[in-house]
Amino acid sequence: QVHLVESGGGSVQAGESLRLSCVASGFIYKVNNMAWHRQAPGKQRELVATITSGGINTYADSMEGRFVISRDNAKNTVWLQMDRLKAEDTAVYYCNADVKVNLNYEYNYWGQGTQVTVSS
Repeated sequence: QVHLVESGGGSVQAGESLRLSCVASGFIYKVNNMAWHRQAPGKQRELVATITSGGINTYADSMEGRFVISRDNAKNTVWLQMDRLKAEDTAVYYCNADVKVNLNYEYNYWGQGTQVTVSS
């Protein structure tokens, strides 16, 4: 079994910053793509950013320039640095990862989510 555990959420004022962390643990052979998604109240879950095991990242248009995704492969950890936060960034943020549990099998896992609330 593989678990993803997020941390770092909280309540901040508009313009402030937060750094989210997500650690993958369990029966892991290799963690491939990792990503952050978010879901605001009453809205569908949306992709925020992705990062490959080689460090190539992509961002949703509305986040690029304010958010930075990074990872440490040795620690199976991914971070999301969020700067200049806006009220519309308020959401539950979820970590997602493609994890190889052995040479032959890869599965997709989700964390339980961490709440980010931005007050204007």
